[in-house]
Amino acid sequence: MDGKIGSAEWLAVVSRLVSEQDFEGVANALIDSIRLIVENSHMALLVISHDDPPAVLAHNLAPADERHYLDRYIAGPYLLDPLYQLALRPDRPSLVRYREATPDRFRSSEYYRQYYERTHLEDEVDFFLDVDGRTLVMVVAMLEGRFSRADLKRLADAEPLLNAGMKKLWGCQDLSSRHDDTARNMHEHLTACFRDFGKSTLTQREREITQLLLRGHSTKSIARELNIAPGTVMVHKRNLFAKLGITSQYELFSSFIDTLSAT
Repeated sequence: MDGKIGSAEWLAVVSRLVSEQDFEGVANALIDSIRLIVENSHMALLVISHDDPPAVLAHNLAPADERHYLDRYIAGPYLLDPLYQLALRPDRPSLVRYREATPDRFRSSEYYRQYYERTHLEDEVDFFLDVDGRTLVMVVAMLEGRFSRADLKRLADAEPLLNAGMKKLWGCQDLSSRHDDTARNMHEHLTACFRDFGKSTLTQREREITQLLLRGHSTKSIARELNIAPGTVMVHKRNLFAKLGITSQYELFSSFIDTLSAT
């Protein structure tokens, strides 16, 4: 794979990325450039913002895989995705390896069990780029095997070129056509339910801890996030479990889903 960069094929792809002006041409050149940088199973470019559900700008998935990976994600699980939460943070890095950006109890979270585990992804690298008050997130995924250190270095070295391609692709499309009122209303509903879950019963601090538990954080991780002692987290956790009438994080997730279904 090292030989692809600098090859005639690579130069042709970069030339296309520079010269193409229509959306499809730029998208294909961007996808092909990533393919020449590292071996991967698929890539997807998402648009994430506070006000709308994630939108898919470009991808190279087959229709069946698109439904499995993207349509299911946009239907609601994104709200508990560490990547989605990271994209909304102003202090996030510009490039991360997904497995290194997840909470320490991520594999025990219901998001992992209900969605991510079923994607069968072995590895994932994500690029972030701010544009017009939104965040572009380019996902480069592996279904078999993991990215090597050399792969990660090549991706990092290519970041300026890929960012330029992402920005150019953004300028070639009209996002207004990608969201209808139904999708926006559903996003507002999901966001409000997550934000207000337990509002009539729990204190503000207990709700903050509840949200972190739903996202897969352990007691120690929550303590670091909120800058409080682990023992304090345990006290709040016992109290919020008692108030909600539950005894486990699985029941917490089920209670949250029940709340979504009832509103």
